[in-house]
Amino acid sequence: MAEVKFFGSADMPLEMHKVRIIQKLNLLPIDERLKAISEAGNNTFLLKNREVFLDMLTDSGTNAMSDRQLAAMMTADDSYAGSETFYRLEAKIREVFDTKYYLPAHQGRACENILAQTLITKPGMIVPMNYHFTTAKAHISRFGAEIAEIVGDEGLEAKSSNPFKGNLDPEKLNALIKERKEDIAFVRIEAGTNLIGGQPVSMANFKEISAICRREGLILVVDASLLADNLYFIKTREEEYKDVPISDIMREIGSLSDIIYFSARKLGCARGGGICLHRDDLMERIRELIPLYEGFLTYGGMSVREMEALTVGLDETLDMDMIAQAPQFIKHMVDELSALDIPVVTPAGGLGCHLNAGEFLDHLPQNKYPSGALATALYIVSGIRGMERGTLSEQRNPDGTEPLAHMELLRLALPRRVFTLSQIKYAIDRINWLYQNRRLIGGLNFVEEPRILRFFFGRLKPDSDWQIKLTEKFKEDFGESL
Repeated sequence: MAEVKFFGSADMPLEMHKVRIIQKLNLLPIDERLKAISEAGNNTFLLKNREVFLDMLTDSGTNAMSDRQLAAMMTADDSYAGSETFYRLEAKIREVFDTKYYLPAHQGRACENILAQTLITKPGMIVPMNYHFTTAKAHISRFGAEIAEIVGDEGLEAKSSNPFKGNLDPEKLNALIKERKEDIAFVRIEAGTNLIGGQPVSMANFKEISAICRREGLILVVDASLLADNLYFIKTREEEYKDVPISDIMREIGSLSDIIYFSARKLGCARGGGICLHRDDLMERIRELIPLYEGFLTYGGMSVREMEALTVGLDETLDMDMIAQAPQFIKHMVDELSALDIPVVTPAGGLGCHLNAGEFLDHLPQNKYPSGALATALYIVSGIRGMERGTLSEQRNPDGTEPLAHMELLRLALPRRVFTLSQIKYAIDRINWLYQNRRLIGGLNFVEEPRILRFFFGRLKPDSDWQIKLTEKFKEDFGESL
């Protein structure tokens, strides 16, 4: 990783790449933004991309690809079965993860479906994990199991100095094993945690949880979709690993796991995904479902061009300059907002900058969806699309009651190598203005509420005319400025 100090100013992130291909952006006037979010049912997922200025909804499938990845796509062997492209990808995955088998899938949630169907063998089972992801929880619930979130206590605190807030609590896992060992389908570690601020898992924690699982005969599953950021944090925050090559860190995580699955829309900056594993018995059980749900064993729902790009992308994930860029930009954004006393999740994690919507809008109760309200407000005043990560992202219990999220966050994802520092500065400026005018922001109510994954396509309305008042205040302060 390049260490660059500045003579005439404070240190700031320095991109170790240059921009060669660009895509034009469009910033609509505020009245058009208000109309757009209203027509989208106050759900940022339902905005059209042409209505968005800076798309910070997710890093899934939105990371910039390198020149090497684009060139590799032209060498693809387009065969239904036995493609050389697949064997190149399989060899790369064996190299980086140190696993024996690779089963391709079209993305991460496809892996979650197959793993849940394979490993949950009876109703009433339980899956301990550091923290759930929306689609992982939905698939586990669909097959009659429940989840047990046993992240360390500090993982649910917005402000902390703990460098590894994503760690799974070993004492809680041991207690659960003592109480319900026969019901445990598998143990899942998400590296790092999506819904609680992109917080990483330490290698020490990987080792401890792996040792417990092997002692008790439990299957350890690692969601490696956000592993690139987690690798960076292990190397920079864990003293024991500061001089260890990224490739060795990655292989050690592979050796500690029984199954690794990932979305290549995140890890590898391509498309697709897959399941990586060591054990012959698990391979035989899982392999049967790949042709049924995904495609033949040598493409699994992926195009061969995606496979070639992923092969290169995984190789580039071993480059510290590449994996450092997003965490460094996120840290810069978090530090700048913290200096303005704007509530954000600390320490800075991976994936994106996470605004603490619960504190930002402390005048709103959780059943008014403050994270969702903040997402719509930020879009109106900036054209920035973020993602609600709070109560709206949960789903109702079978009895109709609504679980309140542990944290109310607005995630502003920073896809790798996509945004410039001036665009980050623009986002900080508009968030600062919004924070100064936060009392204008009201709540949301559902108009259309899907039963499963409601945050993807549910529709809401404001509980008053607060969006109109917010627009009027913006015009008062900014005039004709976009």
